Amino acid sequence: MSADSTPAPGTPPGPKASKVYRVGTLTYTRGALFQVCFWMLWGDFFFQLLESMPTVTPLLLRWQGASDMLIGSVGSLSSVVAFLWFPVVATHSDRYRGRFGRRRPFLFWFAAPVAVSMVLLGAAKPAGIWVHHLLAALGSESFTVAGCTIAWIMTLTVIFLLFNAYIVQAYACLIPDVIPTEVIGKFYGVYRAVGALGSLAFNRWALGWVETHTLHVYVLIALLFTSAFILITWKVKEGEYPPPPPKPSGGPLGAIREYFQTCFRHRFYLNFFSVTFFYWASLVPLGFVVFFGTAAGRAGYAATLGLSLAEFGEVKGWTFVVQVAVFFAVGFFVDRYHPMRVALVGMLLTALTYFGCFWFVSNKHTLLIWWSLNQAAIAIFLGSFTAMGPVLLPRDRYGQFVSANLIFGMIGLILGPPLVGRLLERIADYRYTFLFSGILTALSLVALILLYLQWQALGGAKGFTAPDPTVRSNHDATA
Repeated sequence: MSADSTPAPGTPPGPKASKVYRVGTLTYTRGALFQVCFWMLWGDFFFQLLESMPTVTPLLLRWQGASDMLIGSVGSLSSVVAFLWFPVVATHSDRYRGRFGRRRPFLFWFAAPVAVSMVLLGAAKPAGIWVHHLLAALGSESFTVAGCTIAWIMTLTVIFLLFNAYIVQAYACLIPDVIPTEVIGKFYGVYRAVGALGSLAFNRWALGWVETHTLHVYVLIALLFTSAFILITWKVKEGEYPPPPPKPSGGPLGAIREYFQTCFRHRFYLNFFSVTFFYWASLVPLGFVVFFGTAAGRAGYAATLGLSLAEFGEVKGWTFVVQVAVFFAVGFFVDRYHPMRVALVGMLLTALTYFGCFWFVSNKHTLLIWWSLNQAAIAIFLGSFTAMGPVLLPRDRYGQFVSANLIFGMIGLILGPPLVGRLLERIADYRYTFLFSGILTALSLVALILLYLQWQALGGAKGFTAPDPTVRSNHDATA
């Protein structure tokens, strides 16, 4: 009798094959995928601690007597540098091929310079005194200590941004290189939640110490960040990549021409970038909310809430607690309903809650309630919009398109700060920061609706393929 491969009746089934996850040439078991996600999230927590530090810059400037217009101008100066520098960084990362990958080397090389520039920024006050003494010894008596300190802050802000651009770009592009698409929504939800925990930790336990122990806070966070990113370069492995696209002819000018023709030719991608432009611009007024919440406002302005810096940090910290819960939940909705649809809901709620903050905040408790609702809505949007990039943008030029998206965001950050600063000086009421953010968010919602309609025309959830970026779109936005 011939052998029969069919199990006999009553035979228990064999062990179920374990799930295998793939991204590029990388393959993971469930356990291996968990380890990669853990280390990426570990780095995200400390990266958010670092990214919280620039929010202190307006306070550093205000403590030296800087006006709203100057504070806004410093924000624009940083954005101008990023606008010019990010495309160079992104293209470098996309094209690099090395023994340890194309993203991790940049994390390893630039973590230490970022930390050093951050520490020097934290040393602004003693550095300003030192620069003033140096200039006085050289016979220049026309500079004040405050002026020297402000100049130091501006210089170190730019230096920090130049180095940090490599960290931002390489880390953002490493995620879709090592995390499988089938779990990207859940990952980004947890990723944002962990980032919110980092922001919570900073605002709850570090912000209140910034005024009295400025340098100590900067040094501690710089050391934590550097240690975390060295661990990432050791624990997270990259796969093999196909050869980079051929370099465009014509040298640097040819590369610039090819970059703009590729990124900004198709209407679909222009609408994607427009969402970022208005959304990032909507964040600009929030840099002045600390002046509305605390007693750091200027004479002649409308009354502020008058909280201490520690009380304000406590309120802001609780808003991140709310965000953490939302971020953990939003990833499941993103994978189920598509990030585009979830982003629409989040953007609408964000605009409405900004207007609620403008109309209804009158004390610490109402600030906590409405700002928490606003941050929950922002979490819905960010948790979904972050996942939109890997499913909508071309993967072979992902870093390039991420940088192009950031360029549009930087344009909003360049134009926004001096405009908001000037408006606040004329209105003399920091409450209007919420109204400005609400209007700009509503404009971002309009751009997102247009993008959604294009996405539907290009196949939607079932048949969408990223349009060829080298082909100009026609009027109806079909590929």
